[in-house]
Amino acid sequence: MGEHTTPTFPQEIIAEYAALGIDLPALFSAGHLGERMGVTVVEASPDRVVGTMPVEGNTQPYGLLHGGASAVLAETLGSIGSMLHGGSTKLAVGVDLNCTHHRGVRSGLVTGVATPVHRGRSTATYEIVITDEQDKRVCTARLTCLLRDAPTPAAG
Repeated sequence: MGEHTTPTFPQEIIAEYAALGIDLPALFSAGHLGERMGVTVVEASPDRVVGTMPVEGNTQPYGLLHGGASAVLAETLGSIGSMLHGGSTKLAVGVDLNCTHHRGVRSGLVTGVATPVHRGRSTATYEIVITDEQDKRVCTARLTCLLRDAPTPAAG
């Protein structure tokens, strides 16, 4: 369903994760749910995360984009931004998601852009604006993630 592309990352993030032997595109993908819904991450940095999702296959019974689908796109993009902000020593765990749905969409592709509202040591909050192909706002979301210490690899 979703187009398989590799998101673009800032060079310093690529270097940080490469040194740890971590596959960035796999780590910062849309995950199993996002893949099932056709979410594609296009661009990813702590300052801006962009992703798309098809409306087709993600509608409610009236044929409109499901509000839960918008929430999945928003949480995916905001979580990626939070993890990139936290760096390789932190894990981002969503603790609050708020979505306001402004208009219905029946077809096409929606695009979400996540930008930081707050980036602290223990939490990160992102605003995610989802628009349709005519650049009309479909949904505005806010995600706050707790930044937890990542588990350290077991000594072997």
